[in-house]
Amino acid sequence: MIEANISIPAGDVSLAGILAMPNGEGQHPAVLLLAGSGPLDRDGNHKRLPLGLSRDLAQILNEAGWGSLRFDKRGVGESGGDYLSTGFYDELADTISALNWLKSQPNVSAVVPVGHSAGSLYAAEMSAGGHAESGAVLLAHTTSTGEETLIWQAGEIGDSVPRWVHRLLRTFGTSIKKQQEKALAKLRNTSKDVVRIQGQRVNAKWMREFLSYDPKAALRTTTSPLLAITGSKDVQVNPADIETIAAITQDHTTSTLVNDVDHILRTETAPTSNPKRYKQQIAKPIDGRVVDAIITWLGTVAVSDMGETNAI
Repeated sequence: MIEANISIPAGDVSLAGILAMPNGEGQHPAVLLLAGSGPLDRDGNHKRLPLGLSRDLAQILNEAGWGSLRFDKRGVGESGGDYLSTGFYDELADTISALNWLKSQPNVSAVVPVGHSAGSLYAAEMSAGGHAESGAVLLAHTTSTGEETLIWQAGEIGDSVPRWVHRLLRTFGTSIKKQQEKALAKLRNTSKDVVRIQGQRVNAKWMREFLSYDPKAALRTTTSPLLAITGSKDVQVNPADIETIAAITQDHTTSTLVNDVDHILRTETAPTSNPKRYKQQIAKPIDGRVVDAIITWLGTVAVSDMGETNAI
C-alpha cells in the first residue's frame, strides 16, 4: 500500500488526510472512509478511545485491490477549522468535498463511500444526492431520527450498568433513559453553536441538527446500489433497522444482519455488548463475515462500472 498525506479544500478550510493506493500501475477503484460521530481523526481514533476502524478498513480493502481516502474531521488532527462549532450538515458538506477530491484523482476509477455509524448517514446522503453513482456501504446504519436513536441507545446501554445504579435511579424516580431524554430536551432548547452542559463544552449545533435528522428520506431517494451491514449485538444502532433499510430501498440494496457482532464490527461472544469493553474488543480483527460481505459487494460494483479494467 502506497500512502500519501494530502490536503482537501473544503469551504473555508483544508482537511488533512491520507490517500492510500494499491502498489501497481493504472487506475484502481477507491473508497471514501467516513467515521462515526465525535472528534475522530483519519484513522477513526478518539483521544480517549483509539478504535482505528478507518485505518483497519483501509488496510483490509487495499489487500482486495481498493484504494482509500480517510481524513481528519474539521477541527481534528491536522485539519483546519473548529470541531465544536461544526454542524451535522457542515460535516456532510466536508464529506462531499472529500468525495469530489477523490473522484478527481487520475489514478482512481470508481469511488464508493463507506460510512460507519454517523458516517453511514453521510454516505447515504451522498448516494441520494447523486454524488455516489457507484453506490455506498452503510455500516451500522440507523433508520430512526437522531433523537430516537439516542434514546433507544440509552435504554440498551443502561442495561449494562450495575444493578445498584438502577436501584438508585428508581429511588429518585428516574432512569438512564429518562436522564437522556432530559439532556436532549435541554440541548434542543439551545441556540448557540457551542454550549456548556454539566461543565463541558458541547457541539450543540451538530447535536440539534442530528436530533431532528431522519435517515429514511435519503434511503427513499437513492437509486444507487447500497450495502447495509449491522451486527446483531449492536447497542448503539437498533439491529432491527436493517429490515427497515431493506423495506425502503428494496431491490437495489443488499442488507445483512451479522450474528454476534457489535457496533465496532467485532465478534462479541458475551450475551450482550458493552461499550466499556470496546478497548478490549479492538484487539480483535474486524469480523471476517463483515469483511467478506464488503469485499464481495464492492467487487460486483466495480465490475459493473468498469468491466475488466479494475485491479480487484
